[in-house]
Amino acid sequence: MTEATAPAAADSPRPSARLDDNDPPWPLRPWIMAAICAVAGLAIHLFVDRQYVAEPAPLLDALAAFVAIGTTVFVLGVELRRWHWALGFALLWGAVMGLITWHSAGYNFGGSPIEWPFWSGILAVLVATPLFQTRRDVAPDWRFWKLWQMPYARLHSHAWTDAVIGAASLAFVGITFLLTVLIGQMFKLIGINLIFDLLNDEWFGWMLAGAAFGGAVGLLRERDRLVSTLQRLVMIVLAVLAPVLAVALVLFLLSLVGTGLQKLWDSGFSTAAVMMGVAAFAVLLANAVIGNGADDRATNPVLRWAAPVLAVAVLPLAGIAFYSMHLRVIQYGWTPERIWGVIAAMIALAYGLAGVWAVARGRRDFDDRLRPLQQKLAIGLALLALFLALPIVDFGAISTRDQLARLKSGAVPVEKFDWAAMAFDFGPSGRRALGDLAKSPDKAKADLAKWALQSEDRWKLVGHDQKIDVRKAEFEAKAIEEKVRVLPEGRTLPPGVYSMLRERRYCDDVLCVARWLDDGRLIVVRPPNASMLLAPKENGEWREDADAYGNLRHSDDLTNEELKNATVEVREVKRRQLFVNGVRAGEDFE
Repeated sequence: MTEATAPAAADSPRPSARLDDNDPPWPLRPWIMAAICAVAGLAIHLFVDRQYVAEPAPLLDALAAFVAIGTTVFVLGVELRRWHWALGFALLWGAVMGLITWHSAGYNFGGSPIEWPFWSGILAVLVATPLFQTRRDVAPDWRFWKLWQMPYARLHSHAWTDAVIGAASLAFVGITFLLTVLIGQMFKLIGINLIFDLLNDEWFGWMLAGAAFGGAVGLLRERDRLVSTLQRLVMIVLAVLAPVLAVALVLFLLSLVGTGLQKLWDSGFSTAAVMMGVAAFAVLLANAVIGNGADDRATNPVLRWAAPVLAVAVLPLAGIAFYSMHLRVIQYGWTPERIWGVIAAMIALAYGLAGVWAVARGRRDFDDRLRPLQQKLAIGLALLALFLALPIVDFGAISTRDQLARLKSGAVPVEKFDWAAMAFDFGPSGRRALGDLAKSPDKAKADLAKWALQSEDRWKLVGHDQKIDVRKAEFEAKAIEEKVRVLPEGRTLPPGVYSMLRERRYCDDVLCVARWLDDGRLIVVRPPNASMLLAPKENGEWREDADAYGNLRHSDDLTNEELKNATVEVREVKRRQLFVNGVRAGEDFE
């Protein structure tokens, strides 16, 4: 494969520190990257600053993601050679991540843009960036098909170098902030507060973080021979851990033969997550041992034998994870998280099968067969992660259909149905289904669906692992006017009182009593033992009189049933209290 060449650098006063001779020195890179990232940091601040935005703003979240991802990809991957390729690649991924963020932000009711599709898109970016860098280095033109024919050594080197540079640059950001804080405090001691005040402004923090990150990436890219040495050091350190994990996995898998899998399910931890995490570490450490190529693999016999053990162990670990997810789905049905979990387990299975096949065919030189397989798997993983991140397949709709089928068939009783997931995890399909259930002739289902739709957060709703109190849910589904008993009988409350009680969520799950006083104020009693005095404002709203707020002095906590028919009256009482200069001090003592 032909190597694309760049014009040789002019006579330089110092030898190049670049790893690839086709990349001439770029002395201004750190300053250019720092400036780009500083401007990007300011833009991100403007997009995410919600001081004057009361409602969620998916468009602003999308713009922030576009700037953040696009800038990061550009500064990590740009070279003078074919810099316009890097710009186009960064703009493309920024737009993709902006679309994913925009869709995720508006998918669930009050949801966050940082959902599973967002992380899937980030994974696609992380895998695609070294693929792009390798193709940029060796491709004779811009055509990006036949990616699997790229040299593995260069691809592997780009992936590790990006990880090392990214981690080191983030560490540099932390050090920069620490140093700036110390300098600011030093000047504050002599009465100069400029730096200290700037640190309290969010826009300055974003710009400082961006400039530090961009400058660090630029410095390290211009010294990638040094970064290569650091990368090798990291791989050597990780490779030393390979035998430890290999022995632990052999003992663990042999132990399972005697104990069975039941103890895994009884442990209380997510078996699938643990198994896939260990499998990911096994793949990482195996790659640290085999290196970029045959000339780069570890020579220590212990390390050489640990690598195939790790490669083979990935398959049973992935199998256990997949079986665990299978049991979970059978027991509780599909949810978006379980769909993502099954897909992750299938990816782990693919890596496990590739490892077993490579070891079976290559024996001691299994890595020669494993490397091209891993390259193909990386390309497939990037494409799959991108496909899953884009709003093409609706996992919420799939989960809604499955959960509704389980509810209608009686596989899950009404009181154990996951109303919280339907309202807050399944997107528009879940809330549409709740709207249909709210019209159901089955009163229990209708009340629970209304309860879920009216809830402003998922924490008020009980998941399927706990039995729902149906009577309580029916009460919470009622309007606020039905939850307040007004005394004396026949009187009503102004809308402002109901608005305040609704905003304070004072009577969401309990019956309250509102008792009018002679002067137009009123006291609201809330079980089990709280009360507050409300007074009108000039604009028609109502406020709480903090001086009169207190707890009920009751031998036993009140319940809804007791308060429904309880006698609530206002009495005049005499008391004795200490006064100092006419001002009361402390509580009354008689």
